[in-house]
Amino acid sequence: MKKILRIVIVAMLVLASCAKTSSKRPVEVDHRKQWVDSVYNQMSLQEKVGQLFMVSAYSNRVDSHTDSIQKLINDYQIGGLIFFQGGPMRQAKLTNTYQALSKVPMLIGVDGEWGLNMRLDSTARYPYNMTLGAITNTKIIEKIGQQIGKDCNRMGIHINFAPVVDINTNSKNPVIGVRSYGEDKYNVTQKAWAFTKGMESTGVIGSAKHFPGHGDTDTDSHKTLPTVAFSEQRIDSVELYPYKELFKKGVGGVMVAHLNVPSLEPQSGLPSSLSYKIVTELLKENLGYEGLIFTDALNMKGVADYGEPGDIDLAAFQAGNDVLLFSEDAPKAITKIVEAYTNKEITEARLAFSVKKILAAKFDAGLNNYQPIPTKNLIKDLNGEVNTNLYTEAIRQAITLIKNDDKVLPMNKNTDEKVAFVKLGEGPHDAFLKALKLRTEVIEISNKNLLEELKNYDKVIIGYHRKNSRLTYAISEDDKKVIESIAKAHKTILTVFASQYSLNETNLEHVEGILISYENSDVAKKLSAEIIYGEAVAKGTLPASISASYPVHSGLVNSL
Repeated sequence: MKKILRIVIVAMLVLASCAKTSSKRPVEVDHRKQWVDSVYNQMSLQEKVGQLFMVSAYSNRVDSHTDSIQKLINDYQIGGLIFFQGGPMRQAKLTNTYQALSKVPMLIGVDGEWGLNMRLDSTARYPYNMTLGAITNTKIIEKIGQQIGKDCNRMGIHINFAPVVDINTNSKNPVIGVRSYGEDKYNVTQKAWAFTKGMESTGVIGSAKHFPGHGDTDTDSHKTLPTVAFSEQRIDSVELYPYKELFKKGVGGVMVAHLNVPSLEPQSGLPSSLSYKIVTELLKENLGYEGLIFTDALNMKGVADYGEPGDIDLAAFQAGNDVLLFSEDAPKAITKIVEAYTNKEITEARLAFSVKKILAAKFDAGLNNYQPIPTKNLIKDLNGEVNTNLYTEAIRQAITLIKNDDKVLPMNKNTDEKVAFVKLGEGPHDAFLKALKLRTEVIEISNKNLLEELKNYDKVIIGYHRKNSRLTYAISEDDKKVIESIAKAHKTILTVFASQYSLNETNLEHVEGILISYENSDVAKKLSAEIIYGEAVAKGTLPASISASYPVHSGLVNSL
């Protein structure tokens, strides 16, 4: 009985103790919102408007340029900078100088589609997107994205205006080309997300571009306003596909292009970047995108020719963009937007929506606890072994074998066959020839009487070397004739150190072996020689078509 009594007493004490304990859970503090609201409420109207602007900055220009940026920061408290050409040490020092002047730390951006080397000397570069589009295993692309993110972090860069998700269905596109992952919407989406996932895992904001799709244009929006003449249904099915998929996965930013899209914007000649129907109704409302919306550079002719500086920026903001990139005249534009606000053409809610979104991105980037960039060992940190290894592995997985008649590949190192090498194109070829000669005797033939000289040889390796692998135009008529003439008379292996587009309109019927190596780098040359002699296998598939005979995804994977 005493034991039962003790149990009852203990139970009553426990219940009494519970009754005294508050059932209310502690309220979690939303530090992000708290910081954003606090900063916003302390700003003047002009400073709030200033947050909308990311202006261009360079680290390879004279002092007057630096002075002009400092004045913009001091006078207008602009929200960010997008850095272009220069060097990493100079840019890091300038970033520290500029950030020290800003009341609210600025977002720093870069166009680093294939790494910082797209803009900065003394930094590592990665393959062009079209080369990455040839890779079947996306893990390497995710690793590249992650390393580019780490490099951006080291440079105090918070936004990388990548990936390009334009579907390059037009081989003559003068501005996208190899910046695209290819012509197949599923492949483009897969590669773009792998890159974005890797990069954003480091905290760097990605920006899918160029919305609603710049892949099938035959003019350059830097120079004029290109037209996309497709139906709304076609654009929704093809051009918008990667955007919709990346939006579902949460890409941090999107960039709106300067395009004339009559099926989406009925006002003749109104650039997509200034279109309320495209930016607000399509992008924000129909597609439900909630991340940062950037204009493409507002100094580009595709939009700049539409109106005066300042008026263009105001129209872009009224269309629904959050961040106005590369304004031609930021002070004039800020004044215009302040006037529009004062005249009630822009509501407080509209201004707060974008400014608070920008401030939230700054909080996410750690700018609420800003730290200057440490410059010690900066160059070394940006050029580690990991960068070299990633580039090499990507090229290894991208090189594509599209033809191997009579099993002309791999070639035998121990053979009595006489092998000649013929170099075409304006790019350097020494590393390729050297790699071939390390494996067997190969004689370079470059005489004017080329066909006569080649009569004494059993096989011919033709290397087409383009100095700038980014260019996509077809090879010259003279080079086409050389390839066709040699192939009719000899067993021929053609290795192309350029875009696959360079073979457009070339008769490849008599060429036994064709290898697309995409880039004229020493790494690509050495790895191509390995494949030719059977020390490695080709793993890539075409990211875009050459012809009906060699459509997208062609590739004799692991066939050697």
